This record gives sequence, structure tokens and C-alpha cells, in this order.
Amino acid sequence: MLTIRNIIKPLATLLVLAAMPCLAQSNWGVVSTFQIGGEGSWDYVTVDAPGHRLFVTRATHTQAIDTDTGKVLADITGQVRSHGVAIVPKLNRGFITDGGGTGSIIVFDLKTYAVLGKLATMPDSDGIIYDAKLDKVMAVSGDGNALMTFSPDIDPKSGKIDPPIKLAGAPEFLASDGSGKVFVNLEDKDVVAVVDMKSRTVVSRWPVGPAGHPVGMAMDAASHRLFIGCRNPQKLVVMNNETGKIEASLPIGSGVDATAVAAGLAFASAGDGTLTVAALKAGTFDVLQTVKTPTGAKTMGLNADTHRIYLPAVDLEPAVAGARPKQKPNTFKIVVVGQQ
Repeated sequence: MLTIRNIIKPLATLLVLAAMPCLAQSNWGVVSTFQIGGEGSWDYVTVDAPGHRLFVTRATHTQAIDTDTGKVLADITGQVRSHGVAIVPKLNRGFITDGGGTGSIIVFDLKTYAVLGKLATMPDSDGIIYDAKLDKVMAVSGDGNALMTFSPDIDPKSGKIDPPIKLAGAPEFLASDGSGKVFVNLEDKDVVAVVDMKSRTVVSRWPVGPAGHPVGMAMDAASHRLFIGCRNPQKLVVMNNETGKIEASLPIGSGVDATAVAAGLAFASAGDGTLTVAALKAGTFDVLQTVKTPTGAKTMGLNADTHRIYLPAVDLEPAVAGARPKQKPNTFKIVVVGQQ
């Protein structure tokens, strides 16, 4: 029987396929810059596409920023060393990892931005994601060498996280396939740890060679691939998330911290001021373009709906021999990259 659903699903697939050749064109560049200002460094960027906003952690506080105008919608204070944000719209909740002190996760309201409570975690709580299919918030502890999980409806004041899953290595970031497997970069071991969430154990360790020091990670569930940004040597590793096979190893900039993937394209942002754009062409992954970005713009958030990429950065003082460039005060900004 021919139904509306039977018509819409193939049509949606055709639209995605039709868009891919356009997206694969090498004409990416900076399209705008939001001048934000204020003090504090930064780490991960989380995009809330339906809400038209970014969540950017800035050490002692976390900012919500409008993706259309660059307006600061809210500033959530009270952190020691914030790292990442995960959002759960169905519960109107957000979660901020705070790696300072003994470690914690701040729970806040997505509409009012009010802090609802603080969960005790492990030291150096860092990368964090939400898996809607498993209905779990997942975060890693770098110093604790563990994967931490909990239900998003946890009591924000008295709730306790699940018993941590030991990883036997220092984790940096993670991804989930939504079917019970979680993949965690172990930066000091040069491997990806594969965690089975049913048994809550590490079931495989996949080397990222010929690269090393894996940090950024993104998953393309449709193609069963992980895109891993590595620092030593500097490579974007494409790994099959079913077998661990390395399908490609592409050159990228120095100081990578984040990767992203959408519509057949992969991105890697690096602190040397480069954004690598890669794609699958004729059965082989290749670098399409290297976009010039500000020095220090090593993290990013990708809006998969608009294909806009948001990179935090600051202006720097002139370099002095033998010293790292200093940040100019009150110059924090978000650089927006898209197709020109």
C-alpha cells in the first residue's frame, strides 16, 4: 500500500543524497564572527540545533549563545574547570562536566538556565555526551581512567551516578552507536576502548596507528565509521566501528582537539589555525580543503541542520621568542565557518 510515510522516507533520502555533492565542494570558509568578550578559556562546544544556540564551556562558567545573532543568552556560573555540555531536551535538562577539585557534573534547566544541582563524580570529569537510544548521560574521567554513566532523570541534588567502568587508560572523548557500544579514546594508550554497556566492561582495544594520542572523536552511525583526531603524529583516522579496521589516515593541522561529521564530510579543528575538510571520493577518503581559522581555534561544534561550524577563539598578542602568545583581554569570539 502506498502511504505518505512510504513517499516521504525515500524523498528524504533523495534530498540528502542530492545535497552531498554540493556540500563536498571545496569552498568552505569563515562566513561571520561573533564578538563575545569576557574572561575565561574554553573547551568543548555543544550545538543545540533546534534551540538555535551553542553551549560553550569557559572554565569557571558556561555560556549559551544564539547561533543566529551571537547574542549571549545566559551565563551559567559556579564551575572550577568546566569541559563539556550534554543536553536532554525531553527533560529540559543540561549537564556540565566540571573537572576541578574532586569532580562534579552541574545539572541545569535548559529554559531558565538555573542550576538544579550538582552530582559528585570522579576527578578531571571531561568529555560528555547523551545517548537518546540508551537514555544515558555518559562522561569520562581523565584522572580516574573511567567511563561514568547515569540516567538523565537523576535527582540533581541527591542522586548518585552508576558505578564507574574502568578503562585502564586516560580517556579524552567518546561516542556511542546507540546499540549498546561506547567508544572511548585512550590518549595515553593510543587505542580506542570499546565498552559493552550491557556487561559494562571493555571488550576490545583498537589501535589508532599509524597515528597516536587520540583526542577528538565523532561517529557517523550510517556508515559505521569513527573519525578520530590524533596529535602524534597529526592525523585524522577513519576507523570502522564494527571491526576496528583503519580505513584512512589523513594529514591535519597541529594541536587537533575536535572532529565532526555530517552529510558525508568529516572535519578536524586544530590549534594551529586550520580546519581540515575531508570526504569519501571514488571509494577513498581524501582532504578536500584546509580552511584558515584563528590560531588557537582547536575545538568546534557542528550544526548538522545548517552545516555551520562554530569555533571559539581569541585575539593574541604578538609572539615573543621562546614564549606562548598571550591572549588579548576581552577578545573571546566565535568564528563561524560555512560554505561560501
